Amino acid sequence: MSAKECIQGFSDYIFWDVDRDSIDLSANAPYVVQRVLEYGQYNDWKLLLNYYGLQHIVEISKHLRSLEPKALSFISTVSDTPINLFRCFNTRQSTPEHCSF
Repeated sequence: MSAKECIQGFSDYIFWDVDRDSIDLSANAPYVVQRVLEYGQYNDWKLLLNYYGLQHIVEISKHLRSLEPKALSFISTVSDTPINLFRCFNTRQSTPEHCSF
């Protein structure tokens, strides 16, 4: 699968704020992985998994500064990776969010 086919296959609302044609899946991998984990549906996850592979997604996720708790739990469970190995788990915001959904 080509990068263009992959980016066009994602749900429209995941990349609502950017031009899809300007996204480079190799250069912007952390952005793409975070968006799909936080906002994507199951079909988006399967597409991401087929393009990057589980190990690459986990390595990218380990270095993300922030990730929603549900997305963090999902990637930790799916990959069987301890949650404390993720940067976003160890580095919390100094000021908590007002609403945690």
